[in-house]
Amino acid sequence: MNRPTSHSGAPAPSDPAAAESPSGRPSAAAARGAARAGGRHAELDLDHFLPYRLSVLSNRVSGAIARVYSQRYALSVTEWRVMAVLGRFPGLSANEVAQRTAMDKVAVSRAVARLTEAGRLERDTHDDDRRRSVLQLSPDGYKIYDEVAPMALAFEQRLLAGIETVEREALFRLLDRLDELEMQAEAEMAAEAR
Repeated sequence: MNRPTSHSGAPAPSDPAAAESPSGRPSAAAARGAARAGGRHAELDLDHFLPYRLSVLSNRVSGAIARVYSQRYALSVTEWRVMAVLGRFPGLSANEVAQRTAMDKVAVSRAVARLTEAGRLERDTHDDDRRRSVLQLSPDGYKIYDEVAPMALAFEQRLLAGIETVEREALFRLLDRLDELEMQAEAEMAAEAR
């Protein structure tokens, strides 16, 4: 009798708990099966779980910068992120801002409403599509942007000061690669869910 194979062509394990991912680690299904079989809960080593580590670091860095602009300009982290994106890419829609930042559309929409009400954003219609609303910083918005952006850059320089140039370049290459791999993994999960 032929042994079933996985999508990679390798023999599929007969015991789900023995299944491994391409990295050599047990697959998620195998980990769940092993946990249930042993009457234990699944284990998640947060110190070595990349999404957790990236999230914590992002929150800490964002929080450190936010302490400066939140007190001075009464801006939330979400509002500053919207302003930062529009300072670099004026003329985006709220949906495009949400896509570029990977933030929740509702959170972006609320931030846009608050910034518009405060006179920091201007809303206009797109030249080619009058139904499409686009955003840009107002003169008051640019004044804040021109003060906060250098503070953010100075914090980044301080943060990266202990890292050699070669290591920085490697870090940004890895981040670009992780970005690609995350989109690929997300697409694969969406396809599997269908």
